[in-house]
Amino acid sequence: MNNQQRETNTLTLKTMARKLGFDYCGIAQAAFLEKEARDLEAWLNLGMQADMQWMENNFDKRTDPRLLMPGAKSVISFLFNYYPEKVQDHTDAPKISKYAYGKDYHFVIKEKLGLLLHDLQAELGKFEARIFVDSAPVMDKAWAAKSGLGWQGKNTNLIHPKMGSFFFIGEIICDLDLLADGPIKDYCGTCTRCLDECPTDALIAPNKIDAGKCISYLTIELRGAMPEWALGKMDDWIFGCDVCQDVCPWNRFSKTHQEKLFEPHEKLLSMDRKQWQEITEEVYAEIFKKSAVKRTKFEGLKRNIEFLNSSLPFDKPQ
Repeated sequence: MNNQQRETNTLTLKTMARKLGFDYCGIAQAAFLEKEARDLEAWLNLGMQADMQWMENNFDKRTDPRLLMPGAKSVISFLFNYYPEKVQDHTDAPKISKYAYGKDYHFVIKEKLGLLLHDLQAELGKFEARIFVDSAPVMDKAWAAKSGLGWQGKNTNLIHPKMGSFFFIGEIICDLDLLADGPIKDYCGTCTRCLDECPTDALIAPNKIDAGKCISYLTIELRGAMPEWALGKMDDWIFGCDVCQDVCPWNRFSKTHQEKLFEPHEKLLSMDRKQWQEITEEVYAEIFKKSAVKRTKFEGLKRNIEFLNSSLPFDKPQ
């Protein structure tokens, strides 16, 4: 394939992605992630993954997309904004991470990427491809950074200089020979707000997180009882945590998303602390139908809410 054809195919891809609502699209050559592999191995050796055994699995595939899809030439990364127009009404109410306000992003983004792939193959001819939305051993933030869609900030999130970090990342790994984009500079500078403001000190160093201390891990991934050391440190979060993004100066560029499927159920934003404490399984099913919150199940959400109550100063163990 000559350069002119690569340019044409690349432009076609990015134009189609924009029409389907993706904010940005970047391309990297499919290859072994040498530096990322070393960093991941060191992180795993320190036990920073807590009990998330799946982080240790498929190490080779996680660091080389050609093992996920033989013949892969390009890793295409996509950003899709989810920053909401409104947040929860009551400042003292238990908090849900903004990414989980609407329909589960796995389904929404995967469907859009499926439509994009269908249109691309109709336009460019048949080619081999696989779609990934946080559902396989793919280092999405690393690939997005390699394709120039931002840099990995000190809070480990990908930060785009024009839209901050409130976005979902999806990938298409394919055997199309496309023009690769280069990485951009890290613009975190000397800022340490995310490290300073983390309620549980999970960010132990710039771009290094102890997952076992992260509120998102505790409220979503952790099975069983909450650790006693977390009493009084949950900052009212019951599903996920946005603190390291909320305090990031780059998120002053965040703009309201335009995706109707990410709009929250009206009850979600209006519930006060008492209503959350008294939430029933029926209300849970109504509010979080097809939501990412289903991952923690009703029992898990109740556990998180009850743990907040036990974290109140007058209820702390002596």
